[in-house]
Amino acid sequence: MSTSNDVFTLVTEGELDREIASQYNITVTCSDEGVPSLSSSVTLTLQISDVNDNAPVFERSSYEAYIVENNTPGLSIFTVKARDADWNQNARVSYILEDSSVNGVPVSSYVSVSADSGVIHAVRSFDYEQIKDFHFRVKAQDGGSPPLSTNVTVKILIQDRNDNPPQVLYPVQTGGSLVAEMVPRSADVGYLVTKVVAVDVDSGQNAWLSYKLQKATDRALFEVGLQDGEIRTIRQVTDKDAVKQRLTVIVEDNGQPSRSATVIVNVAVADSFPEVLSEFTDFTHDKEYNDNLTFYLVLALAVVSFLFITCLVVIISVKIYRWRQSRILYHSNLPVIPYYPPRYSDTLGTGTLQHVYNYEVCRTTDSRKSDCKFGRAGSQNVLIMDPSSTGTMQRIQSEKSILDEPDSPLEVSYP
Repeated sequence: MSTSNDVFTLVTEGELDREIASQYNITVTCSDEGVPSLSSSVTLTLQISDVNDNAPVFERSSYEAYIVENNTPGLSIFTVKARDADWNQNARVSYILEDSSVNGVPVSSYVSVSADSGVIHAVRSFDYEQIKDFHFRVKAQDGGSPPLSTNVTVKILIQDRNDNPPQVLYPVQTGGSLVAEMVPRSADVGYLVTKVVAVDVDSGQNAWLSYKLQKATDRALFEVGLQDGEIRTIRQVTDKDAVKQRLTVIVEDNGQPSRSATVIVNVAVADSFPEVLSEFTDFTHDKEYNDNLTFYLVLALAVVSFLFITCLVVIISVKIYRWRQSRILYHSNLPVIPYYPPRYSDTLGTGTLQHVYNYEVCRTTDSRKSDCKFGRAGSQNVLIMDPSSTGTMQRIQSEKSILDEPDSPLEVSYP
């Protein structure tokens, strides 16, 4: 504290840190030099304003998180948290996922980070067999001016799930050719026939495999090792044993739930190769013949069914078309179609008429339902104008039928 002309100034003796002490209460006492001395005091409250001098600090120097494969996209994995010792806007922290790549793919296609809360979400469904782990960096940035930031490394570990069944490597399952293991009839107990080899692309206990004999032509002749998959004889082979032996081995993993695969092992019990060849050639031929027969039967059934359905649809369509046409003709109001009969002239003793006038009688397609009727008598009435008389019409009975057809129109002639 210094004085000049009774003006006192309060000065600091060191740096002030708001994060250590944000407020000071200072009491100033002023006394004179009289006897006795007199004095008075005043208390000053000093508020320390904040300066953005602290960067955000994460709770941990690095993070590790686990997620089980085949997860749902958008699943929340975990949360990163950072704190800033500053105040107000200077202490507001935002979280940003830094640009990087994982196996040549942008990390943003794997995970995302919530800017306000720091929650990390899975963008895609992970597959342990494709990617087992990856890492990225998250930046925590405050709202000061200029802003301060801190980075942290996050590592994601993918946990395996039993989503893959075992794969049999041997014996190879071929569709066309038939592979068989040979066992001589002189084989002793414990003779190694073959070994089933399988793998599981999962990990841990999900990849632990066990082998069991599911079906066999003679279950009393062979057994399968539970852990190694070795097929061995459990008794002496005799001449009564069939040449063709068929074994079905099931391979199971130790996952929850367990997955399995089956393999068929053909065994030939014989001492000579020609015997085996003849037996299994007949077997293969019969199998191929049965497969071909089944295929042709299914094909023939499909063709017959298709033709039947097609014919049925055509018949129904024709029936409907004819029915609709008959209804249209019955209720139609078609325009009148004129009918012109041949010219007719009658002769009496006076000769042929000089002028003939034809009256048209027109009929529609529904004329069969009309009330118009024509007589069928042997004679017709014809009106003839006598030129010698003025305006007098004579009715002459003709002994000949004027019209040949009953539906022909009646003619009226005027000279």
